[in-house]
Amino acid sequence: VQLQASGGGLVQAGDSLRLSCAASGRTFSSYAWFRQAPGNEREFVVGYFRSRVNTYYSDSVKGRFTISRDNPQNTVYLQMNSLKPEDTAIYYCAASNSLILSTVRRASAHNYWGQGTQVTVSS
Repeated sequence: VQLQASGGGLVQAGDSLRLSCAASGRTFSSYAWFRQAPGNEREFVVGYFRSRVNTYYSDSVKGRFTISRDNPQNTVYLQMNSLKPEDTAIYYCAASNSLILSTVRRASAHNYWGQGTQVTVSS
């Protein structure tokens, strides 16, 4: 089982990026994106629990970021618009088949992790 995250890069404030998280080996019912800036703890960004109805965003990205899922490709995307310098971090995708909805924001609740992709937003 492997999660492969990609799509990061260096952009200017206001630009957009789309991150991808390709799962191989199995499908998952729940996905999430977390991020970690230097010196900070890993931070919840968005969680997708089994369906679009159960999608949760952190307040810091709500209205700017959108998670989507391509089932045939077994890939999850994170569309990031109106990027800000404070969005700069390493972004990690996570997945699970045993997640409890109430724990979607906890990093420890997710069983599988991608390797991370760097997003840098310049001002």
